[in-house]
Amino acid sequence: MSVKSPCTDICIFSKTKGWCEGCGRTLQEAREWRKLSPFHRKKIERELPSRLEILSAKAEE
Repeated sequence: MSVKSPCTDICIFSKTKGWCEGCGRTLQEAREWRKLSPFHRKKIERELPSRLEILSAKAEE
C-alpha cells in the first residue's frame, strides 16, 4: 500500500525553522514519512498548513 506524501517537489529547507518551503515537513519527517505510523503522519499533516503560513509570513518580511 502506497502512503500519500505531502511533498510538492520544492525541497528547500528554511534555515530558521528547518521546514521545507514546499510541504512544511522537516528533513527528518520527509525521510521517515513512509515509516511513520498513520497517527504520526496525521499529526504532522495537521501542522503543515500553519507551518507553511509561518514560512510565508517570514518570506514577506
